[in-house]
Amino acid sequence: MPKLSILVGTMYGGALDAAEQVKPLFEQAGYTVAVIEQPSVADITDSNADLALFCVSTTGSGDYPGNFVPFVRNLHDQSPSLTSLRYGLIALGDSSYGDTFCGAGRALDALLADHGATRLGERLEIDAMETFMADDAAIPWVEEWIIAQQLEVA
Repeated sequence: MPKLSILVGTMYGGALDAAEQVKPLFEQAGYTVAVIEQPSVADITDSNADLALFCVSTTGSGDYPGNFVPFVRNLHDQSPSLTSLRYGLIALGDSSYGDTFCGAGRALDALLADHGATRLGERLEIDAMETFMADDAAIPWVEEWIIAQQLEVA
């Protein structure tokens, strides 16, 4: 059975809630799923995950949440090749912050691409000004993403 790692960067729990709400969709599609709240670079380099989904909120002026900072710092420091990593990205933000809206998700996307990872499909950007519960946007996006990327294996 293929494995999916959902790596979470959250400040107030919205990204974690979204991750937990989409987990059953991947299980129904035939994946063994791990939701990782304190991600490490090893989670995307050493694991046997066939696929990764990042659920990352933005804090402050486009910053990563505190629990995600060590992951990003280590990714910069170790600079591993991620050419075998296939991933999706759900970015949470607040458009009232203007240019820094979903800044952490956008920065992570660029960082992963710089290391050779392949994003499958488009990044989902969830605006807290429009969507109160992030999973209201994440669930239909993941349902469509699974179909569009032909990820179902069950």
